Amino acid sequence: MNVDRDRLHRALNPKTVVVVGDKGPNYQWLTNMEEFTGQLYSVQLDEKEIPGIEEKGVQNFKSIAEIPGDVDLVVCAVPRQVTPFIVADAVKKGVGGMAMFTSGFVETGEELGIQLQEKIVAAANEDGLPLVGPNCMGVYNRRLGVKFTQNQEQGEGGEISVISQSGTHGVAITVGAQHLGLPITRTVSIGNAAVLNEADYLEYLRDDPDTSVIVMYLEGVRDGRRFAQLLREVTRIKPVIIWRGGRTKAGAKAAQSHTASLASDDAVWDALLRQAGAIAADSLEEALDALQCIVRLPRSSKRNLALIAMTGGQSVAITDQFEKGGFEVPELQQKSYDKLAEFFITIGGSFRNPFDAASTIGRETDNLSKILDILADDSNIEGVALEMQARDFDKETDRVDGQIELVKQYRERTNQPVVALMPEGSIGNMTPETITAARYYTAKAGVPVFPSFSRGAQALGRAAKYWAWRDETGT
Repeated sequence: MNVDRDRLHRALNPKTVVVVGDKGPNYQWLTNMEEFTGQLYSVQLDEKEIPGIEEKGVQNFKSIAEIPGDVDLVVCAVPRQVTPFIVADAVKKGVGGMAMFTSGFVETGEELGIQLQEKIVAAANEDGLPLVGPNCMGVYNRRLGVKFTQNQEQGEGGEISVISQSGTHGVAITVGAQHLGLPITRTVSIGNAAVLNEADYLEYLRDDPDTSVIVMYLEGVRDGRRFAQLLREVTRIKPVIIWRGGRTKAGAKAAQSHTASLASDDAVWDALLRQAGAIAADSLEEALDALQCIVRLPRSSKRNLALIAMTGGQSVAITDQFEKGGFEVPELQQKSYDKLAEFFITIGGSFRNPFDAASTIGRETDNLSKILDILADDSNIEGVALEMQARDFDKETDRVDGQIELVKQYRERTNQPVVALMPEGSIGNMTPETITAARYYTAKAGVPVFPSFSRGAQALGRAAKYWAWRDETGT
């Protein structure tokens, strides 16, 4: 499709939304739009099918043509046989765009589904109608309160945009990032991508001033050459994290029946991401981990880290994982060792790097402050990975608050990355629920935090690799 950017912009940033159909559980589309800041209308042939709609302040009409004024976005949730008529009505009205929740098209492999999709695509292309989907959850816009699930937040802020071929994964990335204190500004669930494909959305986000980081879940691409070219352009100005589904034979088969996506060969796909400088992820967790490091940490491709663990065994484990992740664990300068020797408790501990620091840090943060001050002045060190202690978090947050503040101070003073690590099994007798709560608390305070040494090393490694690629390309 030759995308009309102005119409696509209207659809993704609507002032007027019309929901057509909506017979799902609790009338999900109208319910999801309850915080929408613009004008919301409903189209139902029988308004009695949605009890109390008028009391909610939503006016119902029998057709799109009857809606007063301009319509920016139509949410289509009707049976698939009806969709060609809704598209035709939208074309006549001159709407900005349409998000089609309705499924049952080419992804089914059925002749009727294929024919119906061909019909709606032909009508949309002839008019230049930006059609999101079909077989998708549609559009989320944080600032405007346009949602496709009530778990998505409404409010200001956010610099991350998500494009997902899966509605479920679009929700998971959005809500997962929110839990980490990383507000998503917009998410587009694109489903079959029958009219607008992945490259169209990537091109839009390239120029979107509200987007500085992009996350994509893809099972395949429709126009590989154009997508590759655009990806190389975008990654030079904005980080792009790509979680690819359908990498196995069975997964590829599932992707075909999910969104009719044709998965690419692994070697081709990996080469594309590597050459384009995109950040590859193989799971939701990996995508969110990388996102934390990209958004929260200073730009750095440096690899020399100070590692601070709480026990001797943990100091070995943290070193193994970060070296596997491509990092170096250098000796400190002699002046640093001299200062550390003045207060560091070496009975049951060590400050050679990695640090075995439990006996020194104890239950206070004063000695941690001294250690970080020394590391900040050591030119051999270019970043820190810290195993944080969350003892008594279920009773008070003071200890974690103190460590968070020290990490932030170090980061501001040095402009170096610092990641926090809160693995289970190394934090005394705390319950898994308490440890999880402490992690989310730390993440929302602005410090990237990970449940294992390996995940922290992999995430920081992905970020460092991306910034190294930017350094090499001079961008």
